[in-house]
Amino acid sequence: MGQEIERKFLVQGDTWRSLAVGQVYRQGYLPTEDCTVRVRVVGKTGFLTIKGPNVGISRAEFEYEIPAQDALDMMDALCVTPLIEKMRYRVQLNELTWEVDEFMGDNAGLIMAEVELENERQIIDLPEWIGEEVSDDPRYFNSSLAKYPFSQW
Repeated sequence: MGQEIERKFLVQGDTWRSLAVGQVYRQGYLPTEDCTVRVRVVGKTGFLTIKGPNVGISRAEFEYEIPAQDALDMMDALCVTPLIEKMRYRVQLNELTWEVDEFMGDNAGLIMAEVELENERQIIDLPEWIGEEVSDDPRYFNSSLAKYPFSQW
């Protein structure tokens, strides 16, 4: 079984921008009750991801590549709106990859960084551009931002 162990933080300042080039992500969420089902297009590749409920900062995760057109069709026909649109930057620091998401559309103004860990107790050095931790705040889950955009808070 796949597992995601992830911490999320708000980003402060712009010093991280010089560390990476961004790529546009467009994704939507299918309505479910007990799990999260995400459809995503990155560049010319589609993905279908199924995530279980959070237990602390961990949860089961399964991701599959699908045809990009299928992903686009699912987003148009099945996903909750608004869709999540963001520019994602991958920043390598020490042995960790930080993913910095700069949101667009209804979530414009929100910039978050997340880092995947090998275990929940892993100690990490936080870069100076990392702000408040929001790992346990469900408002910052992308699936929540699709239902309750940042602009409406």
